[in-house]
Amino acid sequence: MADRAHVDALEYHERTKHSPRSVRQDSHRLEFDNKPTPYKVYEDRPSLSLADDVPPVDYPALAAVAEPTADGALERRSGGDASTDLDRETIAALCHYAAGITKTVERGDREHRFRAAAATGALYHVDLYLVCGDLGVGESGLEAGVYHYDPRSNALDVLREGDFRGTLASASARDGVAEAPLTVVTTSTWWRNAWKYRERTFRHAFWDSGTVLANLLAVAHALDHRAEVVTGFADDAVADLLGVDPEREAPLELVPVGRGGGEATTESPAVDPIDPETAPLSPEERAYPLIHEAWRTGALEDGAAAADWRTGRPTGPIGTRGGVGEGGALADVDGDSDTTSADEDRIPLEPVDHETASSRPLSTTVRRRGSCREYEREPISFRKLSTVLDRATRGAPLDVRREDDPPLAFVDCYLIVNAVEGLESGAYQYHASVEREEGHLEPLRIGEYRREAGHLALDQRLGADAAVCLYFLTDLEAITDAFGDRGYRVAQLEAALTAGRLYLATYAHRALGGTGLTFYDDLVTDFFAPRAEGRTPMFLYTIGRPA
Repeated sequence: MADRAHVDALEYHERTKHSPRSVRQDSHRLEFDNKPTPYKVYEDRPSLSLADDVPPVDYPALAAVAEPTADGALERRSGGDASTDLDRETIAALCHYAAGITKTVERGDREHRFRAAAATGALYHVDLYLVCGDLGVGESGLEAGVYHYDPRSNALDVLREGDFRGTLASASARDGVAEAPLTVVTTSTWWRNAWKYRERTFRHAFWDSGTVLANLLAVAHALDHRAEVVTGFADDAVADLLGVDPEREAPLELVPVGRGGGEATTESPAVDPIDPETAPLSPEERAYPLIHEAWRTGALEDGAAAADWRTGRPTGPIGTRGGVGEGGALADVDGDSDTTSADEDRIPLEPVDHETASSRPLSTTVRRRGSCREYEREPISFRKLSTVLDRATRGAPLDVRREDDPPLAFVDCYLIVNAVEGLESGAYQYHASVEREEGHLEPLRIGEYRREAGHLALDQRLGADAAVCLYFLTDLEAITDAFGDRGYRVAQLEAALTAGRLYLATYAHRALGGTGLTFYDDLVTDFFAPRAEGRTPMFLYTIGRPA
């Protein structure tokens, strides 16, 4: 066994796989009297209210999720000075529709508060922090500082006063961070998820931050603000700025929002240590060292290391099987013939155009979104499936993407189709739209696979009842060869961020519902073999008609 202090991404992934045997032999029982609170509560920090009422975001959800680049919205519509446009109401919208409480449901004597983005086990272990310069004007403005977003009150906890954006710029060596009036930092508090999922929490950190970021990017772009996801940065420097201990809570991603309003920020005051007092999460907080070890192995030392990591990727495709003739994120470097199919085998998508697409506003869609708990075994339309796929897979603005990357740069999408009008049931690979061709499905195997779909989804009925199961797989060895252990985060994140966009595109349609499910890792690979040989699943999303 490898030294636990240096567990690499491949070993971590292997040790946290599910199999029928591992699930049967698992004796773990949930201790509900020790369940952690889904909130971080500061006991010694002042709080600032953002807005009495969160403003709606009326821009259509389908258009908001389809932005492939950081500047998409600014190129499409007129932009302004982000430092003045980003006032408290705008920040309230960004935070609320990404991680806020959108609905409260009473069941028996218990109250359930649901958040804007899907989260494994509804445990909500991802928090948002804000690092900003002076924003807005007058009473609606926000002074430069470091803040924590509290979803209970839609308010900000004040952690530091002053402009510390230069600390993030130095830690990331990223122009977009240096130029942004505001950067949102995501973190995971391990125990809040590990209470149920134990060592798998490191996977879930990127699953759950990915769905949060899908919402955050959609809101930013809908409001005409530049936004991207920065995955490369000096981890300890960011943790120190936030006053968090990575063994308990660690930074995951940076999201610079906006551009303009002064010179790029490269300097900050000294970052003196802070140790804010927070309420206990539960009577007994337990540690799972493998989580922190997996996080630590991929950590970067400083901004120079982040720049080298980001730009040191070898040229050419990272060994993924992309669209026919395109060489996507998992395309065979050797060009094996089994990765291609004749043109007549392609099934082109039939998405609706912008004029006839659902115009459901983004904020309404976020409030409607749920995690479907039961599907009717009724077919969905091929046109709606096409539209959801087309809008959600146009590419995410990640700092490690290159201009010539396909829309899905680090994962491939495979489907089990159970009930879609005009489409035969069976196994397919989805090839997202690229410059020279439209998105299409490639049949791999035709037949009825409901039973198999349920079995692959950890023997959950939802997998069998869904109209479609979408699996995102990656060549983990190729990813880690290109990006080191931190590449594991990138593959997990691209899959989850795309799934978060699938959620929004699904719930933009009145008659559709969706949910993410857990899976038997190796059995998914085996099911899609030989095409998926050497690949491993990152995320499973299902879509259908909610019961």
